[in-house]
Amino acid sequence: MDLLKTRKRENQFLKLCFDTNSQFVVDNTNLTQEEREKYIKLAKDKKYRVTGYFFASSVNAALERNKQRQGKDRIPDVGVVSCYKKLVLPSYAEGFDELFYVQLHSEEFTVAAWHEEATGTG
Repeated sequence: MDLLKTRKRENQFLKLCFDTNSQFVVDNTNLTQEEREKYIKLAKDKKYRVTGYFFASSVNAALERNKQRQGKDRIPDVGVVSCYKKLVLPSYAEGFDELFYVQLHSEEFTVAAWHEEATGTG
């Protein structure tokens, strides 16, 4: 949405990807299963493999990173906390073909295989 700005443009982009059998990335927060369902269903209907990456973070770490942002990029703290409270971890049951767990360690990302019991939040 940062790039496309509107749902109409997003839908047009998704249609173009499906019509041309192009790979694409959905880079949205998608906190809940309901938010992710739209993309997963569309992709599965078109026979795409669906891979998810969960970027694990504590609310305190998210608030600290947010403090480093400037201008419109900085989100009010209440917004960060509100989103965190809505978060529902992804699950293979949603239709993902692959899921990965991503963590930030000393300015480097580590990627690990998904385990349904892993959360990395708190």
